[in-house]
Amino acid sequence: MATRKYDLEDRLLRYAAAIIRLVESLPKTRAGSHLGGQLLRSGTSPLLNHGEAQAAESPKDFAHKLRICLKELRESHRSLRLIKEVPLLKTTTHLDALLDETDQLIRIFVASVKTAEKNRDAAT
Repeated sequence: MATRKYDLEDRLLRYAAAIIRLVESLPKTRAGSHLGGQLLRSGTSPLLNHGEAQAAESPKDFAHKLRICLKELRESHRSLRLIKEVPLLKTTTHLDALLDETDQLIRIFVASVKTAEKNRDAAT
């Protein structure tokens, strides 16, 4: 059985693309535009900040960048929940999948932040 290479960068890329597609499908209302703009920023930020983390200048900087990714994912999760609650979309299949992926990414980043902080503290 072939093993699949796990690549967080690719997963974040697919996540950001899915966020962009969802935002583009939101209604062109005040609420849709407001939440869409907010979600566009917070939902694409983890991909970009993960790249910043990979180029971190210190263990402290690395942990900080990971915490930014986590913060943005949590914001995205709340925006997605609000879009579903209103509802701003007629069907929620893609929205439910994005909520699940956001949940999984949050769990990954919580664990990563804990590990990064433990490693940082061990190095000092």
